[in-house]
Amino acid sequence: MASPPTKQSLLHLYHSMLRTSQSFSSYNFRHYFVRRTKSTFREIQSETDPSKLAAFYDERAKELAVLKRSAIVNQLYGGWKLVVEKQKTEHERSDN
Repeated sequence: MASPPTKQSLLHLYHSMLRTSQSFSSYNFRHYFVRRTKSTFREIQSETDPSKLAAFYDERAKELAVLKRSAIVNQLYGGWKLVVEKQKTEHERSDN
């Protein structure tokens, strides 16, 4: 039987997933993964079963690795900024 993860390790995993989700260059992907991470961790918040917590932690750790790789690929092939994203002002742009 696997030992249950500590509250601190779960919080570290949660913050790592949020940080990685914020690193997507695509607005839609970025906001989708932030929402998904928050809702996933909200569901397990009141869980006390050690085996379920250990399984949850292992699955999310694997998911974090996939999320990091996906964010790197998304940064490499990121497209144009959407209208809803904050645009740089004219004097801050580097394309002049």
